[in-house]
Amino acid sequence: MDFGVTVLPDPPFSRWLELIQLAERRGFQYAWTYDSHVLWQESIPMLAVAARETSKIHLGHFVTNPATREPTVLASAYATLHDLSNGRMAMGVGRGDSAVRYIGRQPMKVSDFEAACAMVKDFMNGKEVHWNDKDLQLKWVRPELPEIPMWVAGYGPKALGVAGRVGDGVIIQLADPEIIQWIMDTARRAAEEAGRDPSQLKCIVGAPSHISSDLADAREQVRWFPAMVSNHVMDLIERYGADGSAVPKALTDYVQARKFYDYNEHSRVGAKHGEFVTDEICDRFCVLGDVSQAKAKLKELAEVGVDQFNIYLMTHGQEETLAAYGESIIPELAGVAA
Repeated sequence: MDFGVTVLPDPPFSRWLELIQLAERRGFQYAWTYDSHVLWQESIPMLAVAARETSKIHLGHFVTNPATREPTVLASAYATLHDLSNGRMAMGVGRGDSAVRYIGRQPMKVSDFEAACAMVKDFMNGKEVHWNDKDLQLKWVRPELPEIPMWVAGYGPKALGVAGRVGDGVIIQLADPEIIQWIMDTARRAAEEAGRDPSQLKCIVGAPSHISSDLADAREQVRWFPAMVSNHVMDLIERYGADGSAVPKALTDYVQARKFYDYNEHSRVGAKHGEFVTDEICDRFCVLGDVSQAKAKLKELAEVGVDQFNIYLMTHGQEETLAAYGESIIPELAGVAA
């Protein structure tokens, strides 16, 4: 299992970079950031600086989108960052949440999203594409670098179909083994139907992790996270219904108590819109407790095939979390096969 960390592109920029450099020293293989250009700072130039100020850790968005970022610009940005980092970029991509909703737009239609993802994946890796009735190629891409992987975020059958047909892996924003298995089965069926090898589809899980013996406090640190996930779940219910026939009730039931969502408190500890989230959902969706409890949960994730666990580092005690993982968790679990 690989380990990653996601740091918000919040000012001051120096703090963001400090945490990514610390994660690299602690043995994390990936450092990610959000792409929501109004709520936080513009992340492409930040990633460029991180590429110059780190040496080993892989970098990317968890996640970007081809809605606010015109697809050819997104591809060129990643190809450039790949050059600057000497081959350390990885792209997480979705249909758009806070980046589009906050400026009054909606997530991309799935068909448009799939077409954009297929083009961006080839284009950023130096292949010729046909786009807008034009043949295009980034002829300056360095052929000796490894290809930039594209990992697709999704919860519903249609978005997961895109991950299976186009992506190199699936990004899952929760740490519930039952839901993870359903998501990966859905994506891998789509991969197989498209003639791809379903076993090659990576599983990347992102969720907060607060290492503490005070479980009650740890839960308070993370209630914002299932509330954030509920934005996507509400979209699923609108599209598929809540009867469990298309999407598992383990994913949809908890949002029945949701009242509202305020993007001004997006991914913030103590966000009022997280008050409906129960202790049980905090425990299911996140990795909480002392080191031994966290290890047990992570081993459970490895057993269901998770290839990377990515910490949403938006709780208190960020240095302490990175230290606990670097000293006690990564050395033991980095060799655990998914």
